[in-house]
Amino acid sequence: MSCARSLIISGGYNGFSYADIAKVVGVRNATIHHHFPTKSDLVRSLVVNYRSEVQLGMAELERNVPEPAGQLRAYIHYWESCLADDTAAFCVCALLATQLPVLPEEIAIEVRAQFRTLSDWLVSVLERGVAQGTIRLAAPVKAEAEGFMATVHGAMLSARAYNDTKIFGVITHPLLKRLLET
Repeated sequence: MSCARSLIISGGYNGFSYADIAKVVGVRNATIHHHFPTKSDLVRSLVVNYRSEVQLGMAELERNVPEPAGQLRAYIHYWESCLADDTAAFCVCALLATQLPVLPEEIAIEVRAQFRTLSDWLVSVLERGVAQGTIRLAAPVKAEAEGFMATVHGAMLSARAYNDTKIFGVITHPLLKRLLET
Protein backbone atom coordinates (compact mmCIF):
# COMPACT_ATOMS: atom_id res chain seq x y z
CA MET A 1 0.00 0.00 0.00
CA SER A 2 2.82 2.38 0.86
CA CYS A 3 4.49 1.70 -2.47
CA ALA A 4 1.23 2.18 -4.39
CA ARG A 5 0.65 5.43 -2.52
CA SER A 6 4.10 6.73 -3.49
CA LEU A 7 3.57 5.70 -7.10
CA ILE A 8 0.17 7.42 -7.24
CA ILE A 9 1.61 10.60 -5.75
CA SER A 10 4.44 10.61 -8.27
CA GLY A 11 2.54 9.51 -11.37
CA GLY A 12 -1.20 9.35 -10.78
CA TYR A 13 -3.65 6.50 -11.14
CA ASN A 14 -2.56 5.50 -14.62
CA GLY A 15 1.13 6.10 -13.90
CA PHE A 16 1.86 2.74 -12.29
CA SER A 17 1.18 -0.96 -12.66
CA TYR A 18 1.37 -4.05 -10.49
CA ALA A 19 4.73 -4.76 -12.14
CA ASP A 20 6.04 -1.44 -10.78
CA ILE A 21 4.90 -2.35 -7.27
CA ALA A 22 6.26 -5.90 -7.56
CA LYS A 23 9.66 -4.58 -8.59
CA VAL A 24 9.90 -2.17 -5.65
CA VAL A 25 8.47 -4.52 -3.02
CA GLY A 26 10.21 -7.63 -4.31
CA VAL A 27 7.21 -9.86 -4.91
CA ARG A 28 5.54 -11.33 -7.97
CA ASN A 29 2.56 -9.67 -9.64
CA ALA A 30 0.47 -12.72 -8.69
CA THR A 31 1.04 -11.98 -5.02
CA ILE A 32 -0.44 -8.53 -5.41
CA HIS A 33 -3.35 -9.89 -7.50
CA HIS A 34 -4.06 -12.41 -4.74
CA HIS A 35 -4.78 -9.57 -2.29
CA PHE A 36 -6.14 -7.04 -4.79
CA PRO A 37 -7.63 -8.72 -7.88
CA THR A 38 -7.80 -5.42 -9.77
CA LYS A 39 -5.98 -2.13 -9.69
CA SER A 40 -9.21 -0.40 -8.71
CA ASP A 41 -9.48 -2.75 -5.69
CA LEU A 42 -5.97 -1.76 -4.63
CA VAL A 43 -6.48 1.98 -5.10
CA ARG A 44 -9.91 1.95 -3.45
CA SER A 45 -8.38 0.18 -0.42
CA LEU A 46 -5.56 2.69 -0.41
CA VAL A 47 -8.02 5.62 -0.41
CA VAL A 48 -10.14 4.01 2.33
CA ASN A 49 -7.00 3.58 4.45
CA TYR A 50 -5.91 7.13 3.65
CA ARG A 51 -9.31 8.46 4.71
CA SER A 52 -9.00 6.58 8.01
CA GLU A 53 -5.54 8.07 8.56
CA VAL A 54 -6.87 11.56 7.90
CA GLN A 55 -9.80 11.07 10.28
CA LEU A 56 -7.43 9.84 12.99
CA GLY A 57 -5.20 12.83 12.31
CA MET A 58 -8.11 15.24 12.63
CA ALA A 59 -9.21 13.59 15.89
CA GLU A 60 -5.66 13.82 17.24
CA LEU A 61 -5.50 17.46 16.22
CA GLU A 62 -8.78 18.10 18.06
CA ARG A 63 -7.33 16.49 21.22
CA ASN A 64 -3.88 18.08 21.09
CA VAL A 65 -4.72 21.53 19.76
CA PRO A 66 -8.03 22.58 21.32
CA GLU A 67 -8.28 26.07 19.81
CA PRO A 68 -9.63 26.37 16.25
CA ALA A 69 -7.02 28.91 15.13
CA GLY A 70 -4.29 26.53 16.24
CA GLN A 71 -5.96 23.69 14.36
CA LEU A 72 -5.89 25.67 11.11
CA ARG A 73 -2.24 26.56 11.69
CA ALA A 74 -1.39 22.94 12.49
CA TYR A 75 -3.19 21.69 9.37
CA ILE A 76 -1.20 24.09 7.17
CA HIS A 77 2.01 23.24 9.03
CA TYR A 78 1.41 19.51 8.49
CA TRP A 79 1.31 19.88 4.71
CA GLU A 80 4.14 22.37 4.73
CA SER A 81 6.29 19.85 6.61
CA CYS A 82 5.29 17.01 4.27
CA LEU A 83 6.22 19.07 1.25
CA ALA A 84 9.53 20.13 2.78
CA ASP A 85 10.75 16.62 3.56
CA ASP A 86 8.92 14.87 0.70
CA THR A 87 7.34 12.28 3.02
CA ALA A 88 3.80 12.70 1.76
CA ALA A 89 4.28 15.61 -0.58
CA PHE A 90 0.73 15.57 -1.83
CA CYS A 91 -2.75 14.71 -0.60
CA VAL A 92 -3.65 11.43 -2.32
CA CYS A 93 -7.30 12.42 -2.65
CA ALA A 94 -6.47 15.86 -4.04
CA LEU A 95 -4.27 14.25 -6.66
CA LEU A 96 -6.90 11.64 -7.52
CA ALA A 97 -9.57 14.36 -7.70
CA THR A 98 -7.68 15.82 -10.65
CA GLN A 99 -8.22 12.47 -12.37
CA LEU A 100 -11.89 11.85 -11.51
CA PRO A 101 -13.02 11.58 -15.14
CA VAL A 102 -10.80 8.51 -15.67
CA LEU A 103 -11.14 6.86 -12.25
CA PRO A 104 -13.36 3.84 -11.63
CA GLU A 105 -16.53 4.92 -9.85
CA GLU A 106 -15.73 3.04 -6.63
CA ILE A 107 -12.57 5.12 -6.23
CA ALA A 108 -14.31 8.36 -7.20
CA ILE A 109 -16.91 7.75 -4.46
CA GLU A 110 -14.17 7.46 -1.82
CA VAL A 111 -12.34 10.55 -3.10
CA ARG A 112 -15.52 12.62 -3.00
CA ALA A 113 -16.28 11.31 0.49
CA GLN A 114 -12.85 12.50 1.68
CA PHE A 115 -13.53 15.98 0.34
CA ARG A 116 -16.87 16.04 2.17
CA THR A 117 -15.25 14.84 5.41
CA LEU A 118 -12.51 17.46 5.23
CA SER A 119 -15.01 20.19 4.35
CA ASP A 120 -17.26 19.23 7.29
CA TRP A 121 -14.28 19.32 9.66
CA LEU A 122 -13.19 22.72 8.37
CA VAL A 123 -16.76 24.07 8.76
CA SER A 124 -16.71 22.86 12.36
CA VAL A 125 -13.31 24.45 13.05
CA LEU A 126 -14.33 27.75 11.47
CA GLU A 127 -17.67 27.86 13.30
CA ARG A 128 -15.97 27.25 16.65
CA GLY A 129 -13.36 29.90 15.87
CA VAL A 130 -16.01 32.45 14.95
CA ALA A 131 -17.94 31.66 18.15
CA GLN A 132 -14.74 32.16 20.19
CA GLY A 133 -13.87 35.35 18.34
CA THR A 134 -10.53 33.97 17.08
CA ILE A 135 -11.50 33.54 13.43
CA ARG A 136 -13.01 36.15 11.15
CA LEU A 137 -14.86 35.14 7.99
CA ALA A 138 -15.48 37.27 4.92
CA ALA A 139 -18.02 34.83 3.44
CA PRO A 140 -20.47 32.18 4.69
CA VAL A 141 -18.75 29.45 6.69
CA LYS A 142 -19.27 26.71 4.06
CA ALA A 143 -17.77 28.91 1.34
CA GLU A 144 -14.80 29.74 3.59
CA ALA A 145 -14.26 26.05 4.37
CA GLU A 146 -14.35 25.11 0.68
CA GLY A 147 -12.06 28.04 -0.13
CA PHE A 148 -9.60 27.00 2.57
CA MET A 149 -9.53 23.43 1.28
CA ALA A 150 -9.14 24.56 -2.33
CA THR A 151 -6.36 26.96 -1.40
CA VAL A 152 -4.39 24.28 0.45
CA HIS A 153 -4.81 21.76 -2.37
CA GLY A 154 -4.04 24.42 -4.98
CA ALA A 155 -0.93 25.42 -3.04
CA MET A 156 0.22 21.80 -3.23
CA LEU A 157 -0.28 21.88 -6.99
CA SER A 158 1.57 25.16 -7.32
CA ALA A 159 4.49 23.93 -5.22
CA ARG A 160 4.69 20.90 -7.49
CA ALA A 161 4.34 22.93 -10.69
CA TYR A 162 7.09 25.34 -9.67
CA ASN A 163 9.17 22.59 -8.06
CA ASP A 164 9.44 24.91 -5.09
CA THR A 165 8.04 23.84 -1.72
CA LYS A 166 8.19 27.42 -0.42
CA ILE A 167 5.35 28.37 -2.78
CA PHE A 168 3.00 26.46 -0.47
CA GLY A 169 3.61 28.92 2.36
CA VAL A 170 3.55 31.91 0.01
CA ILE A 171 -0.03 30.91 -0.84
CA THR A 172 -1.33 29.58 2.49
CA HIS A 173 0.16 32.03 5.00
CA PRO A 174 -1.88 35.02 3.74
CA LEU A 175 -5.00 32.87 3.98
CA LEU A 176 -4.27 32.13 7.63
CA LYS A 177 -3.46 35.77 8.29
CA ARG A 178 -6.80 36.87 6.81
CA LEU A 179 -8.80 34.30 8.79
CA LEU A 180 -6.98 34.85 12.08
CA GLU A 181 -6.96 38.65 12.17
CA THR A 182 -9.69 39.47 14.61
